[in-house]
Amino acid sequence: MQDVVKAATGMQAGRGAKARVLDQLRDAIIRGEHRPGTSLSEGALAEAYGTSRTPIREAIQQLQSEGLVEVVPRVGTFVRQPSRRELTELFQLKAVLEGLGAQLLAQRGLVAETELLQANLADSERAVAAGDAERYAQLVHDFHGLIIQGADNHMLAAQYDNLMHKLAYHRIVVNTLRHPGRLEVSLAEHRNVLDRIVGKDAFGAEFAMRDHVQSSQREAMSNRSDAEN
Repeated sequence: MQDVVKAATGMQAGRGAKARVLDQLRDAIIRGEHRPGTSLSEGALAEAYGTSRTPIREAIQQLQSEGLVEVVPRVGTFVRQPSRRELTELFQLKAVLEGLGAQLLAQRGLVAETELLQANLADSERAVAAGDAERYAQLVHDFHGLIIQGADNHMLAAQYDNLMHKLAYHRIVVNTLRHPGRLEVSLAEHRNVLDRIVGKDAFGAEFAMRDHVQSSQREAMSNRSDAEN
């Protein structure tokens, strides 16, 4: 009986290590700590995360299925850069999902997420006034996440999480916020979206959010060269 318990405990520990490594490595890629084209060594990652190579290998397989890494046989594993077409398609889907989220939240009226969005906007105004792009990038992440959360639709939230993993959106936001004037424009777009939500203008909120995502897409695509198809 003790052997069975030990075996079960070992399996749980193994699954726990895999989940921990997967979450941490995915987050590092999304946040730009491992930039596109960077080689990912199983040995170096195992040492960095204090684990064996098995959880690293399993995490890489999952991240490959999510489109975040590319495994080249007999060459190595690399952080993947989405093609121009893939990025366009991902942004198109993002506009649909977030537009729906804004519409559903506006229909719900004043709920907890609405108040959190108002607080987020106030913090964002202070970050922009201080020129703190790093802080603002985190607030952007929170703003969009609160809209999806406030939509109160579990299927929407699941699809959105999957999309954001593939898009590595935080990395994109950090890059686009370096563009002159983008901080102020993004803040104004967030304010417009929230005004429509608070005013219970469901369709206005949806279209304001779609416009905001399309604006972000234009900024992101301006960083890409024509050679990146």
